[in-house]
Amino acid sequence: MNPLQGVVDDARECARLFRLGRDVEAGLAMVVLIESAQPLVESMPGDVPSSWNTLLALMLGDQQAQNWISLADYLEYEWGQLLTADQSF
Repeated sequence: MNPLQGVVDDARECARLFRLGRDVEAGLAMVVLIESAQPLVESMPGDVPSSWNTLLALMLGDQQAQNWISLADYLEYEWGQLLTADQSF
């Protein structure tokens, strides 16, 4: 498994934790997830880094508002689409 796919899989697991109501555990996992994804995103072409910043702002807004379902959706769907847009798995 390549590092990018690992980050996408970890995001799905983090989303699952938010959906299960384990928001503290998921929040800690999300910090690690963002830190591990950041170097990958910075090396991506085109507008991926700016789209990443927009997605992070939306996710952090949902976290602050404690909107766990919306945050889980971003992690499970938007995160993976953004990071794998030019990849074939």
